[in-house]
Amino acid sequence: MVTTSALRDLHRIHRQLSDLRERLERGPKQVKARQGLVTQLEATLTEVKARVKEAKMTADRKNVELKSSESKIRDLEAKLNAAASNKEYQAFKDQIAAAKMAGSVLSDEILEEFEKIDAIEKEAIEAQQKIVTAKEDASKIEKQVSGTADSIKSDIARLEVELKEAEAALPEDFRHEYERVVKGRGEDALAPVEGEVCGGCYQQLRANNMNDLYMGRVVFCGSCGRFLYLAEDRELKRGK
Repeated sequence: MVTTSALRDLHRIHRQLSDLRERLERGPKQVKARQGLVTQLEATLTEVKARVKEAKMTADRKNVELKSSESKIRDLEAKLNAAASNKEYQAFKDQIAAAKMAGSVLSDEILEEFEKIDAIEKEAIEAQQKIVTAKEDASKIEKQVSGTADSIKSDIARLEVELKEAEAALPEDFRHEYERVVKGRGEDALAPVEGEVCGGCYQQLRANNMNDLYMGRVVFCGSCGRFLYLAEDRELKRGK
């Protein structure tokens, strides 16, 4: 005969094993996620540095253009002083004005580029700081996972032994059905009765199901197929 206490213990062990196995699997995933974040942040920093480099190259090119414009103005001013006629003088004067206007625009553009460079370099500093923080976080998580893995594995091994012992104590005629359901559903193969409903799918139980449970008989949920057992407080009340 399968007792409610035996089913309750089996469910407890299955749930504990499921939780521990999930924790063991979750650890490496957490480490991988943190490492992925570091990689992502490093890619962002590379992109920001490329933008800084591009902005500096643009500023350098415009500086060269500005110097060329200033040199052109000096040449035109020399020619202006040596103009042979009023017409030639006016022509040089107009060219100098246009060159100065172009130089003024270039100066404004260069200033904008330097401001842009300052802003992007601040982004680079922030990105670098984020990488440092992310690496520290990844290292911390990795140490935590590594530090708890052995303990979790030890608990799993202990519970697996406990589970085998509990399963070995099951009646032979019940064990085959139990193993079939557990193989397909794991910890969801069992459920406590809450009120008068299945604690797994919350389906209302029939009166004869409740009577069978109180009589200590094995009961399946007609809706989800779980093995049902009375919660401990229900057994205590029944005992009284």
